Amino acid sequence: MDRNSIIGAILIVLIMIGGTWYFSPSKEELKKQHQVEAVKAAQEKADADLVQNTTTLTDKSAKKADSLPGLFSAFSGKVAREVTVETEKLIIHLSTHGGSFSYVELKDYKTFDGKPVVLRNSQNSEFSYKFGYSGTNISTADLDFNTSATNLNLKGTQSGTVTFDLPLAEGKMIRQSYTFSGSSYMIDHQLVMDNMGDVVNKQFNYIDVSFKSLITRKEKDLKISRDNTTIYYRSEDEKPDYLSETKDVQETIKTKSQWVSFKEQFFAQTLISKEGFIRGELNSLRPEGNELVVKNESATMTLPYNHAPNQTYHMQLYFGPLHYGTLSKFDLDLERQIPIGWSFFLTAWVNRFIIIPIFNTLSNFISNYGIIILILTLVIKLITLPFTYKSYLSTAKMKLLKPELDAIKAKFGDDMQRQQQETMKIYKQAGVSPFGGCLPLLFQFPILISMFRFFPSSIELRQQAFLWAKDLSTYDSVYDFGHVPSWFNSVYGDHVSLFTLLMTVSTIAYSYYQAQSQPTQQKEMQWMSYVMPLFFLGLFNKYSAGLSLYYFVFNMMTFAQQYLFKLFVDEKKLHAQIELNRKKPQVQKTSKFQQKLQDIAKQQQARQQQAKGGAGAAGARPKAIAPGTKPKINPNPPKGKK
Repeated sequence: MDRNSIIGAILIVLIMIGGTWYFSPSKEELKKQHQVEAVKAAQEKADADLVQNTTTLTDKSAKKADSLPGLFSAFSGKVAREVTVETEKLIIHLSTHGGSFSYVELKDYKTFDGKPVVLRNSQNSEFSYKFGYSGTNISTADLDFNTSATNLNLKGTQSGTVTFDLPLAEGKMIRQSYTFSGSSYMIDHQLVMDNMGDVVNKQFNYIDVSFKSLITRKEKDLKISRDNTTIYYRSEDEKPDYLSETKDVQETIKTKSQWVSFKEQFFAQTLISKEGFIRGELNSLRPEGNELVVKNESATMTLPYNHAPNQTYHMQLYFGPLHYGTLSKFDLDLERQIPIGWSFFLTAWVNRFIIIPIFNTLSNFISNYGIIILILTLVIKLITLPFTYKSYLSTAKMKLLKPELDAIKAKFGDDMQRQQQETMKIYKQAGVSPFGGCLPLLFQFPILISMFRFFPSSIELRQQAFLWAKDLSTYDSVYDFGHVPSWFNSVYGDHVSLFTLLMTVSTIAYSYYQAQSQPTQQKEMQWMSYVMPLFFLGLFNKYSAGLSLYYFVFNMMTFAQQYLFKLFVDEKKLHAQIELNRKKPQVQKTSKFQQKLQDIAKQQQARQQQAKGGAGAAGARPKAIAPGTKPKINPNPPKGKK
């Protein structure tokens, strides 16, 4: 592909972008569009108020004070009181109504539009226990508990406990307690059932835990948020599993499980049982036409209940970021919610033991994550330097052999088998491996894929700015088209990501350079190397800016590396080395594996010849011996035979 073809490919992209700009709405149309968007924004605000002020997960109006039977009739309809717990990580409100969370905020994070990251509130979430009593189902969400706890402000290693009691008659009691640490996202929780054995219906040997949350929008790209939000769970002695992120799913867990988690793109709400849940019902729903809600997640988990006089359940709740170092410390496989390539062991291994440790070490000394990406790229290039250098030498040798290879093609024409034989003969005489250029690619491929998984899922990059990018965890937009056709939006997007554009141009330029330096490369492969960057242009335009930045810097460092190789490698000396290799006697080195393959081939050839000989002699009569003559006997039989 010549230079004009490259310019033409780039012009096609520019024409697409320019055409969209040319056909974009006029000022009057934009004014009308802004009016429509203002109405839409007002409607969204109304929807937000609806989310905040109405019950979306439970019907609290269904239970009235006089509808609770027997022992529980006196524990409903009271004015709720809240206890506030503030740690270095969390702001949590606990309510006497239900004895549970009414508000959970992460202090260190903000939404894409600068608001606090609120994981739960009393209107769109639920954490309660349900059990059978006197022909009805009792839910702690409908009960008003007592507490003497006061507000807590915890720092560092400080800890504090908030307890809610529901004292029933004759020493019967339900108690919920929550223990907080000043520097942790993990909360210890206990449910105590005192003398409740004859209260819970005898035919029920279980208690249900209702864990629900309406996941609200926190990230810039709603579609990517939805495609990264689902329910994870871990069955006993197994690796964590999860529901489909791209469709509505209802699933039953029939085996004993340890935890269930509502996993978002960067955050998680996790319920952990030390005794284990005996079964569970999971639901993950994608809302229709609501841009404020990502998904509706719910889990009904079942705990065993044996009607003992005193029964205590030990649990934990995690409300926090999907940060690998934080989650891996709990030794519960919670970190497997972070999509760093677990399905391919090599990708996960590279991320866990190479990329993440280097990234964390650099972040201890450098606060700018754009600079960290630059240094990380340089470290990776240094690691792969020996392999890349050997690849360059192999390519340079093949370039020197090009005239001879062209002569072979001209001599043998369409006889591809003979061409291949003569080509391999020249490679062998010159001491050149035709696969020498593939080694660094094979080595670098797991790293490239690992980076593809690492950057979009790295919460460290979230809302970290670099140059024109305001947030390295999402796309960098240097120009917004506004309203664009739906097909264009699905293929490319409604914005221009400059890092993605730079990555694409540098990839095409490097492909052109490779085509010039590898003359034996087939034309079809050259075309593919130009088309693929254009294909990825639309994909990466909506992806993490940190990922595009890494690939762009990687390409530029590769250019610099190739330039330095060219300065230090003397082609005359390399050609002299090739000629010297040709003069050396060719020693056939055969490995055990190659020898075995050769033996197998010889055996197959012998069987084929034997089969042909047997077929030719089939039905033939043995030659008769003339009377009076003796059969000929070999005077020198093989040793060991008679």
